[in-house]
Amino acid sequence: MDVSRAIVLVEGISDQRALEALAERRGRNLDAEGISVVPIGGAQAIGRFLNRFGPQGLDVRLAGLCDAAEERDFRRGLERAGLGSDLPRPEMERLGFYVCVADLEEELIRALGVASVEQVVDAQGALGAFRSLQRQSAWQGRPTEEQLRRFMGSGGGRKIRYARLLVEALDLDRVPRPLDAVLAHVSASATLGAGLCPDDELVD
Repeated sequence: MDVSRAIVLVEGISDQRALEALAERRGRNLDAEGISVVPIGGAQAIGRFLNRFGPQGLDVRLAGLCDAAEERDFRRGLERAGLGSDLPRPEMERLGFYVCVADLEEELIRALGVASVEQVVDAQGALGAFRSLQRQSAWQGRPTEEQLRRFMGSGGGRKIRYARLLVEALDLDRVPRPLDAVLAHVSASATLGAGLCPDDELVD
């Protein structure tokens, strides 16, 4: 039976797609390494997943990625799961939990730069739709980075689709630190996992 020796908990599917794409670009096979990237459906669910997979549950080696706005939820979840108390960010990172400066999209847009992101959008045939958003009164005059974040966060499935596309366009020397760090953490720890978790345990 296939098993997971390490689990990366992320807020949503876009984070999962981005990390899986980055792992591929780094030449890694997460399935072969026994690593699963699990979207938890929002930061408010972190406690439930930590209880399930952490030291009070299946005791699988854990890591995680969240947005800055959800750092508090992740910190509280880690504390309640018995993984520390009053955890500053360096201690969260020691446990394998990393925080994006704002969110995944902001990290990727900043790493790529506006021109490269617009090229990705154009390659999807969506540059006209983005220009339309820029002309909207609510978004006129705002930094292009903010406009791009809004564009990717609107529309059915757009955020998920662009997560992979932006990672695929990255120069590997400019990968956002939280993404590289969380994958590096499970790379170092996967073979040392304290517990095993059947794949079917990962489906909520």
